[in-house]
Amino acid sequence: MIHVVLYEPEIPQNTGNMMRTCMAAGCKLHLIEPLGFSLDEQHLRRAGMDYISELDYEIHKSWDDFVSKNPAEHYYYLTRYGKKAPSQFDFTECKGDLYFILGKESTGIPKSILSKDLDHCMRLPMKASARSLNLSNCAAIIVYEALRQLDYPGLSRVEVIKGEDWIYE
Repeated sequence: MIHVVLYEPEIPQNTGNMMRTCMAAGCKLHLIEPLGFSLDEQHLRRAGMDYISELDYEIHKSWDDFVSKNPAEHYYYLTRYGKKAPSQFDFTECKGDLYFILGKESTGIPKSILSKDLDHCMRLPMKASARSLNLSNCAAIIVYEALRQLDYPGLSRVEVIKGEDWIYE
């Protein structure tokens, strides 16, 4: 299973978008408190649409609480200080669940966490003058890189709501 972990997210629209991505991609979402918003905020509901009821998610009181409940061989951290692109990791070789950790919009993941596992810090390549991309876009890019490598396990490759031949009718 793929897990998306948001360390102290601040912007409800980003979290709502990630809720939608996680539900559609079959990922579990972890939110580490404090949150910069209420989970019942209108912006969060709008971005997450009606998918929230189908979302697998968990809220953690702190980083230590998250780690104690989710032991993993490796966590993967998205940070502007990473030296490898997501495509440089071979997620097919990972044993167990994949955990992608993204930091809060204003300051990212604390250095105290990153410095303990520098080999698993990744960066999305971009122009040198760009500081960062939107956090929810970053989450989608990482999730779909891992899913691509794993050949999209459990995901539909055809439209089922309107029917797979709808465009041909």
